[in-house]
Amino acid sequence: MKNKTILGLALAVGTMLVSSLHAQPKLAEAVARIDHDRILRLANQALQLRPPAVTDHVATNSAGGMHDFFSQADYAWPNPTNATGRPYFTRDGESNPDTFSHHRMAMRDMKDAVAALAAAYVLTGDDQYVRKSVEFLKIFFLDETTRMNPHLQYAQAVLGAQTGNAYGVIDTLHLAELPVAVRWLEKSPAFPPEVDQGLRKWFADYSKWIITSTNGVKEMNNANNHSIACFVQLASFATFTRDEKLLELCRTRFKTVLLPGQMTNNGSFPRELARTKPYGYSIFQADNLAILCVLLSTPDENFWKIKLPDGRTPKNAVDFIYPYLADKHQWLADGHNKDVMHWDNWPVRQPCLLFAYAEFGDEKYFDLWKKLAADPADLEIRRNVAITQPLLWLANPADAK
Repeated sequence: MKNKTILGLALAVGTMLVSSLHAQPKLAEAVARIDHDRILRLANQALQLRPPAVTDHVATNSAGGMHDFFSQADYAWPNPTNATGRPYFTRDGESNPDTFSHHRMAMRDMKDAVAALAAAYVLTGDDQYVRKSVEFLKIFFLDETTRMNPHLQYAQAVLGAQTGNAYGVIDTLHLAELPVAVRWLEKSPAFPPEVDQGLRKWFADYSKWIITSTNGVKEMNNANNHSIACFVQLASFATFTRDEKLLELCRTRFKTVLLPGQMTNNGSFPRELARTKPYGYSIFQADNLAILCVLLSTPDENFWKIKLPDGRTPKNAVDFIYPYLADKHQWLADGHNKDVMHWDNWPVRQPCLLFAYAEFGDEKYFDLWKKLAADPADLEIRRNVAITQPLLWLANPADAK
């Protein structure tokens, strides 16, 4: 079934996902025009894909079962002093290309496909995109023979040392966009209520694991980018599951811990600047802080406008990184270190630019966003950009009929 009114009714409003954020007039329509061909190309590719599952590849080094997500720590390398290579040791910022990544890629491929299919539904109202999304979602989350268990106990294991790590929770960062996509899919009669209910339970169970498990709590309390990325997930999942208590926890933590504890007065993040990939990590932080502002704002409280006693606001993070997104070489000129890997492939179409433009109306943000690559080939760069379909975030599904 095609609902030809969904695009006009949803996008004519031109509002952000969170209504308290004031998008520039016609911004959603502008992004729809810019991304129209890209969205349909990606969605039509997704129509031909076999939906992936964690059960497609057996993780022989995992301490868990076949339904448990497994990955290895990216910066962990075989120990040359031991014939077995174990225990692995850390080379910060240097990704080991031989780690098990099948589950991570299955998750990202699934999410990217569903996001593209949902965006195509927004553009066309064609239920074929919704029906294919249902296939992806059922196989990855709900089917008893293929589903992923709602935890990350065995994520980013260090072989010979840890069977999983707290920082492995960041592996599901891309799932933060999935509830945003589902809010659109729910508009279609082709989206079964039982799938919707099953997904809400899965994300509620996963959220509970994060806030109660040892690894999850450690990640929430991490002092660097990991905690911000963790709360991006929790905020998105809690919005989807309507968990107001968890949302309030996210809001309080943002105001009292994350923003004041990590960002300095000039908008930089010292712990990220001290890493071997300071440029990429600084971009990552600015993006995720902006995403949190979108997710956590309410009609009564705009998180972009939060101001700490010393004057710091979330906008500082975007303003710090903006000149370096516009001219990467200025990063080096200002005395910052070059990333040890992936330097050449940054920046890309960073979400912080679009969301800052939507909130503050400064054309420079949008002009730069439009110039940057939407679909980078570098898998590490793609891994660090959780939002692949900004249209889903800019229009409000509540306004679609």
